[in-house]
Amino acid sequence: MTNLRVTARAHTNIALVKYWGKADTDLIIPQNGSLSLTLDHFYTDTTVEFDSKLTTDQFILDGESKSPVKITNFLNIVRQKAGINSFAKVDSVNHVPSTAGLASSASAYAALAAAASKASGLNLSHKELSKLARRGSGSASRSIYGGFVEWIKGYNDDTSYAVPIEEDLDWKIGMIVAMVNSDKKKISSRTGMQTVVNTSPFYSAWVESIDDDLRNIKVAIKNRDFKTMGEIAESNAMRMHALNLSSSPHFNYFEPLSIEIMDTVEDIRTNEQIECYYTVDAGPNIKILCQQKDADDLLSKLRVRFPQIQFSFTKPGPGIKYLN
Repeated sequence: MTNLRVTARAHTNIALVKYWGKADTDLIIPQNGSLSLTLDHFYTDTTVEFDSKLTTDQFILDGESKSPVKITNFLNIVRQKAGINSFAKVDSVNHVPSTAGLASSASAYAALAAAASKASGLNLSHKELSKLARRGSGSASRSIYGGFVEWIKGYNDDTSYAVPIEEDLDWKIGMIVAMVNSDKKKISSRTGMQTVVNTSPFYSAWVESIDDDLRNIKVAIKNRDFKTMGEIAESNAMRMHALNLSSSPHFNYFEPLSIEIMDTVEDIRTNEQIECYYTVDAGPNIKILCQQKDADDLLSKLRVRFPQIQFSFTKPGPGIKYLN
């Protein structure tokens, strides 16, 4: 096999209807479906080259050599599909803080899936890429596509994958990201969600509520009903975090500033009549859904109130791209 050196770019996504809990921890089959918005501001570029001269996989992240254990586990799936046994050099640059609740694993494994599969000689469809990316991180299945994306939960490796709802958005919306803390979170997503699945007495009610959220938010997207979409996203996120508080041992990802920002968003929405809604993943950072026409006004108000916080506005982003 001729060595191919392939670079792929994948953007992160933020779930508006959350995935929180696995039905199969090995294959990463979720307990429920989910729906996300891919963002243009945060992304990962990953280069993969399989080389028969290598005696082990090499992993470089942001210029530093890292343990390749997780990468090797993922590349083993690619090698099996491609029928090769060469080790690979993986060089990844993350333009999103890792393990801070900004879905860095989504863009990371989507980019790795795309680059590694092509470098191994595979020519996978987007559907097959979504299945492959899912094996590294569930949310990575959605980062194969741009715009609004739904992850169909499925029940095995072949039936659990993401599909695009609307990729090339003409809807002038976006997200403000409030970077409360970019440090590594104290409880990983995998540990947190498994604790919830195993111990929360409210988990079955969460799963039952998701079908309504998915159905209603897709109608809102189709109708360009920003208010309904925002309300669903906000309530879905709060129900997810309520599960964390109801688990044993209980835990949460919020910091005091997270709660202050959420309160401020509610205040702006109620008292200043600007439509804006927050969502929060497994981390302290707040994402605020808004319309592009309101972004500058919202940013100004938030920066005055929280001068110590870094705020950035991001528009809907694209799906997977090959850079060579």
